[in-house]
Amino acid sequence: MEPPGSTPTNGLPSAQILADVQRTRFGLLGRLWFQVLLGMIAGVVLGWWKPELGAQLKPLGDAFIALIRMLIAPIIFCTVVHGIASMQDMRRVGRVALKAIVYFEAVTSIALVFALVGVNLWRPGVGMNVDLPKIDSHAVASYATQAAQSQGFLQYLLHLIPITFPAAFTQPDVLQFLFASVLFAFALSAIGPAGKPVIELVESLAQVFFKTVGYVMYVAPIGAFGALAFTVGSFGAGSLVSLGSLIVEFFIVSLLFTVVVLGGIAWWAGVNIFRLLAYIRDELLIVAATTSSESVLPRLMEKLTKLGCDESVVGLVIPTGYSFNLDGTCLYLTTASIFLAQATNTPLPLPQQLSLIAVLLLTSKGAAGVAGAAFVVLAATLGAVGSVPVASIGLILGIHRILAEALTFVNVVGNSVATIVVAKWEGVLDTERLAGELGRKLSLDS
Repeated sequence: MEPPGSTPTNGLPSAQILADVQRTRFGLLGRLWFQVLLGMIAGVVLGWWKPELGAQLKPLGDAFIALIRMLIAPIIFCTVVHGIASMQDMRRVGRVALKAIVYFEAVTSIALVFALVGVNLWRPGVGMNVDLPKIDSHAVASYATQAAQSQGFLQYLLHLIPITFPAAFTQPDVLQFLFASVLFAFALSAIGPAGKPVIELVESLAQVFFKTVGYVMYVAPIGAFGALAFTVGSFGAGSLVSLGSLIVEFFIVSLLFTVVVLGGIAWWAGVNIFRLLAYIRDELLIVAATTSSESVLPRLMEKLTKLGCDESVVGLVIPTGYSFNLDGTCLYLTTASIFLAQATNTPLPLPQQLSLIAVLLLTSKGAAGVAGAAFVVLAATLGAVGSVPVASIGLILGIHRILAEALTFVNVVGNSVATIVVAKWEGVLDTERLAGELGRKLSLDS
């Protein structure tokens, strides 16, 4: 079945044919990834040349993220409802969800351990001898307050239930409208033939919303420009120099995790990780600039469906993964926690580090796919463990957005691989279509 918003024409989606014509006519300038790259470069140059002006361009990036966030709830609703309601076996939904959770727990655990090994081998904080009283505690007070107000497990589960059905789609919580969508889809399937007109309506609405996403993506280069100008203009080169070792270590760990761990998992699923990265490179550049995984959620769902993953699997795995499969966030939380212990000369022997990993396995699930959420979770984790002073997070406040460029990159790749793996595990991955799409993508780019 073609993804929402597509009309079969000679075996190819009409939208894709139009995109291919645009690439041929305008060359590199007709490709989104190149336009975003130009925007990023221009943002870096402006932020370095005119830092005051660059710092004032943050609304450009925020506006782009807000436009995408506006469309996330209806797209998830349409994708999940159409995918589940069109299935004959409702037990398969539970089976897919269980497989996804098992996969999420396994890979995020690997990410936590991978980062622990990396930060202990590189030891970026050793020798800094940071004096805690000299850290500006006021700068991190709001994050510490949010962390102190973090919900317990039962409250977290209750929070998944929206106050009203329409309210689920007015809140920024992905799991709330995913829960409402799944419930609606089950009920729609249960009423049989009477629900067929509704299913057709949902499918038509999906085409409308995916088309709207296409319009929004025209301003992605502007959003990338504003976001990078703000980052460079606000934090400058000083942060890069003073904490350069941590930045280099984290980027290398993120790269190795992507290539070795996610690459190995993708290879098992029959996918070359580098071909997959090329396939979703538009999305990767956007998240690198905006530091928000949410900014590409709708397009990622559309692309993975087109890649050959079953629509119902995409509708369940991607939204759930944005809360439970944040591999990059796990890398960040472990690296930052151990780095702060090293920088403040806080003794943290291996047993305590393993205890920290156990806590992170739970607290990392509360990080949303939006910029800044990982910093709040870091504060909550340090407060729960009690070994590393929470005030020490002020040390990395200035470079958090830079580190977020790597962690959001890994989050997007991790959820893409997870969707392919679960689809293959469930036996609903169109391998011929997957190979054809990845191969065709390379031929168009060559």
